[in-house]
Parts: sequence; structure tokens; C-alpha cells
Amino acid sequence: MSTFPALDHLVRAVFALAVLATVSGALVAVLSARIIRSVAGLALCCVGLAGLYYFLHAPFLALMEILIYVGAVCVTIVFAVMLAEPDEPPAREPRCSRLLWGAAALVCSAAAFVAIGWAVFSHPWPAPAPQPPPDTVRGIGTAFLTTHALAFELVSVVLVVGILGALVVARLGRGRG
Repeated sequence: MSTFPALDHLVRAVFALAVLATVSGALVAVLSARIIRSVAGLALCCVGLAGLYYFLHAPFLALMEILIYVGAVCVTIVFAVMLAEPDEPPAREPRCSRLLWGAAALVCSAAAFVAIGWAVFSHPWPAPAPQPPPDTVRGIGTAFLTTHALAFELVSVVLVVGILGALVVARLGRGRG
């Protein structure tokens, strides 16, 4: 708590806004039937997640979240959708089948949420040792290729998967008709 109570309320409000953007963007991405709305939800979710990274004192990671996911993955998917030719809507599944898949997804999601929550709250987490942030581009590059090499490689894998997925969407749209 700081000596300025109004500032504490403002920080809490901005944090709540970041959480709201993340959760609502994720819900729009998952529940929307149109791919463009899903991509917009994904972009909103990623912007909210960048705000949460900023609250974790990782401004560089927040910037990379916006540049990589919003700037690269979402834009690539939008270009793939724009390049794809429109086709007729798919045949609707029976309502009972959609409800069954929805219920199965809800049960799996709830089980994953409970398992992760149990793991987080039952484990004593030690406080991280304070490390000075790398203050130069060379320091950031060294940290990427030594300490954070796995995260750096996973980001590149996500970019490749996003580009391949966008190409598949564009290719399937052109092949029909």
C-alpha cells in the first residue's frame, strides 16, 4: 500500500480492466461463430494479457506479447481469412451433439482449472531472488539465449504454427468452388 490511497484504487482498477479484457477476449474468441470475431477476441485477450505482464514487472514481455501475438499471429490469420474465398456455411450438427461436446469441453476445462488451482495453492512458492534487469539490448539478447532460451523457442514455434494455420485457412478457401 502506498501513501496515496487514490493511487491504490487506480492501480486496482487498471488491473481489473486488464483481467476483464483478458477474460472477455478469451470468451469472445472461444464462443464466436465467425472467425474474424474470434481473432478480434484473441487480440483483445492478448492485449489484456500484456497488461497483466506489465503488472508482473515484465514490460519487455508485455511488449513482445503485443508485437508477436497481436501484431503477427492475429494479423496473419486476418490476412488468411481475407485471402480465402467465401464458401457456403457448413451443415449444422444436431443440437444434442453440440450440447454433448459443449458439456465435455466444460467438464475438461473445469477439471483443468481445479487441477491447476490445487497445484498453485497447495505448493509453497518461494520468493524469487531479485535479479537486476538487463539494461541493454545485448543483455536482453544474452538473457534470451541463456536463461530464457525455452520461452524464446516456444515463441518461434507459436509463430510458425500461426503462419501455417493461416496458410491452411487460405488454401482451403481457394480449393473449393
